[in-house]
Amino acid sequence: MEKLIEINYNQTGKSKHENDYGMREMQARAFEKRESQYLLVKAPPASGKSRALMFIGLDKLINQGLNKVIVAVPERAIGASFKSTNLKSSGFFADWEVNPKNNLTSPGGDKSKVNSFVRFMNSDDNILVCTHSTLRFAYEKLDDKVFDECLIAIDEFHHVSADVDSRLGDVLRNIIRNSSAHIVAMTGSYFRGDSVPILSHEEEELFDKVTYTYYEQLDGYEHLKSFGIGYHFYQGKYTTAIHEVLDTNLKTIIHIPNVNSGESTKDKYDEVNRIIDLIGVVEYQDEETGIIFVKRHEDGKMLKIADLVDDQLDREKVVEYLRNMTELDDLDIIIALGMAKEGFDWPYCEHTLTVGYRGSLTEIVQIIGRSTRDSYNKSHARFTNLIAQPDAEDDLVTYSVNTMLKAISASLLMEQVLTPDFKFKRRKDDGEKTSGKEGELFVKGFKEPSTENVKKIIDNDINDLKAQIFQDPQVQKSFTGDVEPEVLNKVLIPKVIQKVYPKLTDEEIEEVRQHVVLDTALKGSKTEEVGNKKFIRMADKFINIEDLEINLIDSINPFQKAYEVLSRELDAPVLKIIQESIEAKRITFDESELVYIWPKVEEFFQRNGKRPDSSSTDPIEKRMGEAVLYMQELRRKKENEQ
Repeated sequence: MEKLIEINYNQTGKSKHENDYGMREMQARAFEKRESQYLLVKAPPASGKSRALMFIGLDKLINQGLNKVIVAVPERAIGASFKSTNLKSSGFFADWEVNPKNNLTSPGGDKSKVNSFVRFMNSDDNILVCTHSTLRFAYEKLDDKVFDECLIAIDEFHHVSADVDSRLGDVLRNIIRNSSAHIVAMTGSYFRGDSVPILSHEEEELFDKVTYTYYEQLDGYEHLKSFGIGYHFYQGKYTTAIHEVLDTNLKTIIHIPNVNSGESTKDKYDEVNRIIDLIGVVEYQDEETGIIFVKRHEDGKMLKIADLVDDQLDREKVVEYLRNMTELDDLDIIIALGMAKEGFDWPYCEHTLTVGYRGSLTEIVQIIGRSTRDSYNKSHARFTNLIAQPDAEDDLVTYSVNTMLKAISASLLMEQVLTPDFKFKRRKDDGEKTSGKEGELFVKGFKEPSTENVKKIIDNDINDLKAQIFQDPQVQKSFTGDVEPEVLNKVLIPKVIQKVYPKLTDEEIEEVRQHVVLDTALKGSKTEEVGNKKFIRMADKFINIEDLEINLIDSINPFQKAYEVLSRELDAPVLKIIQESIEAKRITFDESELVYIWPKVEEFFQRNGKRPDSSSTDPIEKRMGEAVLYMQELRRKKENEQ
């Protein structure tokens, strides 16, 4: 198994420390923005988002003159996070009290819940908890103005989409446009896997943001000291390889692949049985709880396994058992398909083992969040992705290659999310210092943010922007080292930035680009001191920090680690398959890159009086020249069709 990432934390206890109001670090940060009409809270699992909402909601009811607080969660099970809670005993000025009749996440049909929602809006009650779907259906029965002076809190906000077909997104947009409602949106992962933005650029600008990073959360824990991300390649069926990465001494959640994916055997029940057979011999299944008792092959130890794949009657028993677990010995392994991800709380979990690439980066973040809770039983946690290795005999080689590149991109993104931030400053001359406060680096030629727009992107949205970059198909092709670093850094990355932030000027795009490339290349890097000089690892070499300059950064591939893993872990024939699949057509452009690069081609022609040369030794001119050839070929094909 290749361990791609290992991050160590300082166990400061800071993220769990409470202030005089009983607020943890993230909650206090969110409460500072309590008067914002529109607030987006981005914070990882277990950071306390639900209680942060309670603090904000109560302040809006008691001190800001609002009349109602409506909390919408994606599924019923998460509603328990917003049950009545005693806050006064910890120093806050009020308790969070939900009348049972206003908890609409209890069992029951949609029609009765919609009626209860409408009743609540016409009553003097002030707090309601419901599902996203109940909010959608109830909205259809109500006028937008009914939501005046109400706070609408949307948990797991990544379920919203700017897509015109997103019903929840449509509800949110209409309420913002047509009422005076306040909105608090909360999510542990803002980026979506389908590349559809959650809000339009104009809508997002309305929101104040509170960002609490994964690193801040984990660094402030008491027990968890380190976290690792790795992946393991297999050929054939995954059920013959899973034992190589499954350590049954660890509290583990196994997520088997979706039945529609290439990794699935198409028989999910048989897959569960095979996994259990690899672990041990089934002794019995408890009739009351549905938990399976398995005697481990190696030593006969009895393990308790929860099967959440079986969607027959027993699953409700299992879900109820999981909801009420309190002790370390209550469970050893969970096998799941679509469950035990978002909002699922098992603090003792040490290992999340996922088979097959997940199409949504949000889903990966949610899965990883199951093992990053702080608990006395673990000092280390891990996430393992078991993915199929391309097979030369396989007709679906391209699909397999793309899946592998996506899995690696997700791993690299999570390294960026889980490690501390650098703060970059411009180094004006050789006599100036090279580093300041902890995490500050001074770089020659670096453009610091010149506008508030750029500053907001860097402060709040950098990981979301990186997610868009990592998901870009052209960028993913650079993982094999076949794309010149200058093309990646100066063409492909700014193309994505322009697509995500279409209103940025060229100068603003360059400022954002420099920060993204610097951060990607250096984040998680180790520094070493030799004599009186300090060196930092950048891609595959150590660089004297005094020599750091933006031109040097632009000449290296920030995804070097992906190439190192591929070339080390895969034999030459498989690596050749990957490269051939990527290079099936030597010159390839997608429409967005052409839209981005063509004005630069015209600018080059005006400046130099000639078209860019596709054979140039300058990689940027070479790429522009390839764009000219590509456009000529498109024109030729079009003329032949007429």
